[in-house]
Amino acid sequence: MTDAMFHLLIKDTPWPTKAGTRTALGPLPGAASTAAIAELAERADIQRPIVVLVASSTEAHTLERELPLFLTNPVPILTLPDWETLPYDHFSPHQDIVSQRLRTLYELPKLSHGIVILPITTAMLRTPPQHYIEGNTLDLSVGETFDSDSFTRSLALNGYRAVETVFEHGEFAVRGALLDVFPMGSETPYRIDLLDDEVETLRTFDPETQRTVDRVEQIKLMPAREFPIGGDATHRFQMAWFESFDGDADLCPAFTEISAGRVPGGAEYYLPLFFEHCGTVFDYLPDNAALILLGDHHGAAQRYWSEITARFEEYGIDPRRPLLPPQRGFIPVEEIYSQLGNYAVLELKPDEQSPAHARTNLKPPPQLTDTDGPGAYQEKLVRFIEDHQGPLLLCAESQGRREMLLENLAKVGLQPEACENWPSFIANQLDFGITVAPVDRGLYAGPGQPTLICEAQLFGQRVAQRRRRKTRDETDTDAIIRDLTELRQGLPVVHIEHGVGRYLGLQILEIDGDPAEFLLLEYADDNKLYVPVGSLHLISRYTAGDPDTAPLHRLGSEQWEKARRKARERAADVAAQLLDVYARREARVGHAHELDETKWQQFCEGFPFEETPDQAAAIAAVKDDMCAPKVMDRLVCGDVGFGKTEVAMRAAFIAAQNGRQSAILVPTTLLANQHHANFRDRFAGWPYTVEVVSRFQSAKDLERIIARVQSGEVDILVGTHKLLRSDFGFHDLGLLIIDEEHRFGVKQKEAIKALRAEVDILTMTATPIPRTLNMALGGLRDLSIIATPPARRLSIKTFIREHSIALVKEAVLRETLRGGQVFYLHNEVKTIEESARKLGELLPELSIGVAHGQLREQGLEKVMSDFYHQHHHILVCSTIIETGIDIPNANTIIIERADKFGLAQLHQLRGRVGRSHHQAYAYLLSPPQSVITSDAQKRLEAIEAAGDLGAGYQLASHDMEIRGAGELLGAEQSGQIHQVGFSLYLSMLESAVAALRRGDIPDIDQPLDTGTEVKLHVPALIPEDYLPDITTRLVLYKRIAQASNAEQLREIQVEMIDRFGLLPEPVKNLFTAALIKVRAQRLGISEIDMTDEGGSIEFTAATVVEPAAIVNLIQSDPLCYSLSGSGKLRVKKSLPTLSSRAEFVEALISPWLEAA
Repeated sequence: MTDAMFHLLIKDTPWPTKAGTRTALGPLPGAASTAAIAELAERADIQRPIVVLVASSTEAHTLERELPLFLTNPVPILTLPDWETLPYDHFSPHQDIVSQRLRTLYELPKLSHGIVILPITTAMLRTPPQHYIEGNTLDLSVGETFDSDSFTRSLALNGYRAVETVFEHGEFAVRGALLDVFPMGSETPYRIDLLDDEVETLRTFDPETQRTVDRVEQIKLMPAREFPIGGDATHRFQMAWFESFDGDADLCPAFTEISAGRVPGGAEYYLPLFFEHCGTVFDYLPDNAALILLGDHHGAAQRYWSEITARFEEYGIDPRRPLLPPQRGFIPVEEIYSQLGNYAVLELKPDEQSPAHARTNLKPPPQLTDTDGPGAYQEKLVRFIEDHQGPLLLCAESQGRREMLLENLAKVGLQPEACENWPSFIANQLDFGITVAPVDRGLYAGPGQPTLICEAQLFGQRVAQRRRRKTRDETDTDAIIRDLTELRQGLPVVHIEHGVGRYLGLQILEIDGDPAEFLLLEYADDNKLYVPVGSLHLISRYTAGDPDTAPLHRLGSEQWEKARRKARERAADVAAQLLDVYARREARVGHAHELDETKWQQFCEGFPFEETPDQAAAIAAVKDDMCAPKVMDRLVCGDVGFGKTEVAMRAAFIAAQNGRQSAILVPTTLLANQHHANFRDRFAGWPYTVEVVSRFQSAKDLERIIARVQSGEVDILVGTHKLLRSDFGFHDLGLLIIDEEHRFGVKQKEAIKALRAEVDILTMTATPIPRTLNMALGGLRDLSIIATPPARRLSIKTFIREHSIALVKEAVLRETLRGGQVFYLHNEVKTIEESARKLGELLPELSIGVAHGQLREQGLEKVMSDFYHQHHHILVCSTIIETGIDIPNANTIIIERADKFGLAQLHQLRGRVGRSHHQAYAYLLSPPQSVITSDAQKRLEAIEAAGDLGAGYQLASHDMEIRGAGELLGAEQSGQIHQVGFSLYLSMLESAVAALRRGDIPDIDQPLDTGTEVKLHVPALIPEDYLPDITTRLVLYKRIAQASNAEQLREIQVEMIDRFGLLPEPVKNLFTAALIKVRAQRLGISEIDMTDEGGSIEFTAATVVEPAAIVNLIQSDPLCYSLSGSGKLRVKKSLPTLSSRAEFVEALISPWLEAA
């Protein structure tokens, strides 16, 4: 096995120089085929692009992942991804996929050397002709003249969508002199900044934060689709349609939509109608390309073709959606293979039996897990090395795993040297090396020959997840709840001084000749209230139940005053109770854990993924809580699959290091087992024991474990609610972790509370039930939110449909054909077998598993494990899957009778899919609308709307609105919350608690602090032509109104300039007024009113400005200053401009601020 081993074997064969020849090379088991491709692609004497045809998308991914390990120097690797839709589907491929395809098709013809990976099924799709992609790609560079109207027109013609904010491929947004666009084929979106009519700068920006990242000199804009639309293209399409189909075209939605310039889902399957001649992938390949065939490509192509014809026959009969015959839309198998005849082809055969022109001496890689004999994998490896007597490269899946392997190998005296990749390992002639690469297959040529051993050979098929990510900021919990983004016209809002009204939109009014923007609210009897945008902090969304039943108050009546006063009294009582709870909690001294930093570091590195920023913040918070001398009580709220378990593991590690026990409480046996396995894996290299208590064990086992727990031999115990039994004596329990908290009843929670006195508690959940959310927001428990998704997770497409057999069949096929699996949720154990049988009749070629809670444990375990290892395509199951098991390959879930589930449950169930980077689908099947309750309808709509990732937390707030918030301290339900809305009640509660803490008695009559009103009589607003989107304007107004210091205002300013261009005057005025407001608020000034002839400053009763200071001021210049009433200072002075007014106020209040 020298570095030219494969090349020597084929150097006398016609490949790669003679077109029209076939050469077979074999056997190439394991990763050998990848090694061969890498070596041949790098040969200087071959110097031509190599096109690898593989059988499926899965194999393409594997190849792409393994190649870097075998390449000496990076070589361009292009992939042409599959559409991932069914033939003749009603869906269009995901934007990201189209983007990647266009990129590859654009670069292919120019490729001089490199590797192109192509699944055979993808090669069977017709492609746009080459001139389409070449001719419709725009180049744009800094300094070019630029006509933005014609540019946006050509973007729209090329299929880009105009939006308010750019998030995805194929979108653009225009804001004055700024143009944001996310070109197809590009990694990041760009912001184009214009100066008059030329391009001043081009910058990339981050779609999450909308802030710019760095500058570029030029960008390429590809068309947004694989076919043109509008103008001539539409005309050509119509002509082709009439030639291809009979019948009335106007009855076909596809025809009418495209004629109107819109793109219906699934339009890609009419691709040949848009062009005179369609192309094939082979048109794009450079002339000197050499082909390599891999795997069972012929079988895959035939299966795909029969699939296409079957679907054509099944769906082609609908006159409203005529289909093109398979030969036009796809390339038949014979045609593909006759095209292959024009190239030099090398076939790589995997196994011994296949005939081959050139034979290697490679053998299937040995599985060390199966080798007999006792001992851990280290000892097996030692034995293998002794028998093997040759160089060996060990391949770890990640840096963290590498450290772990090195440590464990050192125990048996093995010290592998680190090396970059396979070629450098061969070149340096190492005896025993170790490297990091995501490879699952080994390479073996018999004893004495260099061999590659990967983790899968040592540990069996472990489940490794591979994700890469960029850093992002943490999520500000306060903002999510108080945010106004959700404001739609007609929703109830609470104004602190006037009560609950309905929001009607933004309006601009002229006041004293200056335009200003107002929020329009409607109260009872059609009374209107205009709220200036500077006072947005007085308004909050009304959340305390259903928006339809929210009260509507009358302006100027006592009604609101009474409601508010009552709520205040209530808040004062609750505050007293809360404080009592607080005080008891603060007074209890918990255990301050010690932490050995180096060991902690080591443990952290064992985590195979990068932490998301939210996750890191949660971990840091838990670590601080545990190392402080008070008792921890924290709620970690994060969406399914966003990494809460790791937070728990780190907490358990801290406890174990201090010799204290951790108990992990989970709702189901399945989850207990999964956690047990995960904790065992994660703590593999540490001297801590992990045990599990569940229905799986016999009574004898249980007793043994209980005894070990009491003696303190077990450090970490995972279990179902059996853990809470009173006869369970822990030796020294230091930490209780509760997972999926919303599944426990009040009784179990009370049992947990009894432990609360001195045990640190960490609660984890994806959708906190309203009462818990309430307590966390009320500050009774600390809340960490993990809302940043791991990298590359597309949000889940959710559909609400009436149940139909065709829909189910289509959904299942869409998933299984791209190699995925399906959850089918049928929540009645009595009829579940019957349901599975019907599915089996519908889809006879698929394998179906059944799982529900009444199976024997071993049976359940086996079905789940089979499904995990992809032995079943469909799992028909009850809600037992709601908790926990990760199956990254299942990306479709079908839920029968979705109207019967609660919001949290639907979200939790939907979160079982979409755990990899494929588009996931959730189908919620329900009976016709007339049959289901309005509450159920609302729930379904809420879940359809919250399709974003990280929506679990927002859904819980929604649920709080649908169900009401649950009393903070238990049984007593309160009508007061309903009257004033939840967020206002919370702020009353906060101020009452603060007053009691200071030792004051909460004053129920004292007016609420409404802040300072600043009137400078200049236009102060965000103009519509600067920022047309109402929601974004609202959010910015609210953020400016709520800013509490100059620093925050600066931040908002910087962000606005970055996102929308330079600030116009009115916006600058808005910030000037806001800055004055922030400073005056600290002094207890209620109003500052300045015109060109002076004005007035009004103080509140609680002002901190010394009366003496004001008296001195008046004495120093009686012509200018005078007092009117008890708290108003009048000013006479000529202040013609805004800046003079601002400077005057600033000079006036600065000495007071210093004194205060």
